[in-house]
Amino acid sequence: MAEETAGNGAAAEATQGAQFAVQRIYLKDVSFESPNAPQIFADPGSPQLQLNMGQTVNKVGEDLFDVQLTVTLTCKIEDRNVYLVEVKQAGLFLAKGFEERALDYVLATQCPAIIFPYARQVVSDLIQSGGFAPFYIQPLNFDALYQEQLRRRAQGQQGEIDLTANVGNA
Repeated sequence: MAEETAGNGAAAEATQGAQFAVQRIYLKDVSFESPNAPQIFADPGSPQLQLNMGQTVNKVGEDLFDVQLTVTLTCKIEDRNVYLVEVKQAGLFLAKGFEERALDYVLATQCPAIIFPYARQVVSDLIQSGGFAPFYIQPLNFDALYQEQLRRRAQGQQGEIDLTANVGNA
């Protein structure tokens, strides 16, 4: 297709001759708590889920970047915790020869998109291993989140993009 969006077109031009490779995908930290088990299994209430996500990028070598995606899922019935899951899924990426803007784009969109399915699976497996029905986090559009981040930067707003979502009933 000859037409490209402005953001992707600039990134594509700046990436000619660039190298990108996944060096390693790894689980950095994981936690599962069900403080009110086994009594909570008999609670007829309607579970409410709260999903929080965050991303960090650290340069660990000349062209080597550690990208970490943190997923926290809290399930409650009224004010009682059913379970709490926290997963820190990470990846080590080689990104060489990128112009600064293109590198920012790759680290903020492509890397978390690669890591996300691993984190999603770990979260689901932990919940199921805890005796609950698995919960599958819906796919995320990291490109749209990045565009929102650029918009906020242009307006001089500080802080991270809020990936918090109330995902409703389990």
